[in-house]
Amino acid sequence: MDYGKYRYEESRRERESRKRQKTIEVKEIRLRPRIDTHDLETKVRQIQQFLTDGAKVKVTVLFRGREIVYQDLGERVLQRVIDLLGPRAVVEQPPHAEGRTLVMFLAPGHVEVTRTASCEEREAEGQ
Repeated sequence: MDYGKYRYEESRRERESRKRQKTIEVKEIRLRPRIDTHDLETKVRQIQQFLTDGAKVKVTVLFRGREIVYQDLGERVLQRVIDLLGPRAVVEQPPHAEGRTLVMFLAPGHVEVTRTASCEEREAEGQ
């Protein structure tokens, strides 16, 4: 077998293995420390949708101006998100500060993950 054919076979095997790999999507939700309750509930519903689609979620609290002094407000917002989601989400990375933001990562919880039709359509478009 010549080297060109060998390289071709290797690239085919690599492409096939990449096709079979499951890619985990990371979605991001941005919040502010002074978010109202209804707005927070709306964002939590969106997070639930992402989690049921099987994606991980990066929840970011943005601080502007002097708000950075009140990081405890941002931590309370993230704690409320965790409380509202309950067992549907697992905190993969607890809240930590990155510059002027607080960041937390969530993964789907123990509740069964179901793929929605809209998620499958988005994946079909991406291919």
